Amino acid sequence: MKYNGPKAKKCRRQGVNLYGTDKYDKILQRKPHGPGKTPRDQGGRLSEFGQQLKEKQKARDMYGISERQFLGMYMRATKIAGQTGDVLKQMLERRLDNVIYRAGFAMTRTQSRQFVGHGHFLVDGVRVTIPSFQVKQEQIVTARGKSKNSPVFAPILAAHEKYLPPAWMTVDPKAMRIEIRAMPPPEAAEQAVDMRQIVEFYSRT
Repeated sequence: MKYNGPKAKKCRRQGVNLYGTDKYDKILQRKPHGPGKTPRDQGGRLSEFGQQLKEKQKARDMYGISERQFLGMYMRATKIAGQTGDVLKQMLERRLDNVIYRAGFAMTRTQSRQFVGHGHFLVDGVRVTIPSFQVKQEQIVTARGKSKNSPVFAPILAAHEKYLPPAWMTVDPKAMRIEIRAMPPPEAAEQAVDMRQIVEFYSRT
């Protein structure tokens, strides 16, 4: 197991499993401190700005979003009625790659982004290849006919046999169908991310 691979280092630096697979939980159990020989190598306490920057990077890594994308989402969120942090959380959860991951049709968000990019999924019958596509209430997401029989999905569905998707969607694993019942509430987003600090980071830069 690679404790010093790029993804492992990010998880250890943030102290949280950013990618969802079991191996990173095991790495964090074995190496709970950040990259370095010992916990003493980790340096001093972060400044307020440093902590906000770290929190932003954590969210970016979790959802697989570039800085340009994240800033664009923040700017759009500030123009929508409601708490900016809550709106931003909902926008992150409404991404098509995240919807597929939350439904249990991918083991990680990285994998779900690949599935979307390869055109495996339809939204209301239309093929969508943009991972950042924002799903809406009452929309239907389904796997393409050919994709349903792809051997890549069989082990994923088997591993998620007892998986419970979030309440804001209805999932039919056999049909590989997702119905968006409601907009995701703020508590549906990754709880390891402090969105308040991210909003404060962008509001001061």
